[in-house]
Amino acid sequence: MTTEKKEMEVVRGLDLERYMGRWYEIASFPARFQPKDGVDTRATYTLNPDGTVKVLNETWNGGKRGFIQGSAFKTDPKSEEAKFKVRFYVPPFLPIIPVTGDYWVLYIDPEYQHAVIGQPSRSYLWILSRTAHVEEETYNQLLEKAVEQGYDVSKLHKTPQSDTPPESNAAPDDTKGIWWLKSIFGK
Repeated sequence: MTTEKKEMEVVRGLDLERYMGRWYEIASFPARFQPKDGVDTRATYTLNPDGTVKVLNETWNGGKRGFIQGSAFKTDPKSEEAKFKVRFYVPPFLPIIPVTGDYWVLYIDPEYQHAVIGQPSRSYLWILSRTAHVEEETYNQLLEKAVEQGYDVSKLHKTPQSDTPPESNAAPDDTKGIWWLKSIFGK
């Protein structure tokens, strides 16, 4: 699939309440801040009373649950565009350094079951779903949405997801942040 660089179009009028809940990572561009052999990766979003969003990102690596919590907020609260900033404090085992990134909702289906998330440099891309698995036809349609936004989808890596995704309390936590340290060095 060829890519053509153009100005990105983001979702307008995102219903934030409908967007809340659990999303499974179906595929993503490899990122230094995520373990490259993580499985069952997902994000859970919860709307705060002040309109910000609590973010919980989880992944399993070697039978242990790695996670990081953060918050998201609209880049421009007056805009209809679904452009957010996400802030995490790192390292997760001693959260003292704020790291902020862009989170743009590039596509959401009318039922709020599938989403394409990116950011302006096109360095990161996530294909998300409310379910741990998607049909190949749906996946290909989501890829096409990313291509329309100028992404080179050949860089996507499918995220392994279990047929029965683990619960957060079903595995020991990586309390030392080993996954995070390894990710810094590309392991």
